Amino acid sequence: MFQETPEDATAREGKNRMIFPEKDGLRAVVIARMAVDAECAGMETDPPSDGSFSEPAGVFVTLSEYPSGDLRGCIGFPEPVFPFGIALVRAAASACHDPRFDPLTSVEADRCTVEITRLTLPEELSFEDADDMLCQIELGRDGVILEAKGRRALFLPQVAPEQGWNKGEMFDALSRKAGLRTDSWRSAGIRVWVFRGEIFSETEPHGIAERR
Repeated sequence: MFQETPEDATAREGKNRMIFPEKDGLRAVVIARMAVDAECAGMETDPPSDGSFSEPAGVFVTLSEYPSGDLRGCIGFPEPVFPFGIALVRAAASACHDPRFDPLTSVEADRCTVEITRLTLPEELSFEDADDMLCQIELGRDGVILEAKGRRALFLPQVAPEQGWNKGEMFDALSRKAGLRTDSWRSAGIRVWVFRGEIFSETEPHGIAERR
């Protein structure tokens, strides 16, 4: 059975430390909003490339209907494949075309809030079985990626608390999202990664931004 040593825990905490400056997080929301509005108008947004925005990082942009909070789009990059500024603008533009929904219009964009989640580097868990895996995950802190039978699905850290799920319910939903049987996450051979996220969001459409 996998057991994390104190040295492993210290190293993991160091990697997952939340270090994104507050001012950059608030600015990222403004930039994401600009990118969303530009995409809906058939225009482009130049990504920022200074400071923290030049460093590779994963990011997701979430669009939610206001005031219901219903999801309207959520797209992003789990891995740090681009500098943060480029990933942010691309994710914001892509969220307007989430394949689960019709393309976002400018009228709809004005009725949605924009939220950004900057991700730490996903780390694969080692575990003996599904119960052991669940013990290593903390709801509200950890985002999760599930891979099974060649399929993958991801939930951001805030999803389970927002839905009121426990850990098992979260993995049931994650399995369904991946197009698998609900209980597939309990099968042998699954892989799971965890990550953390720093979340900044508009308080209302085109409103001020704040850290969540």
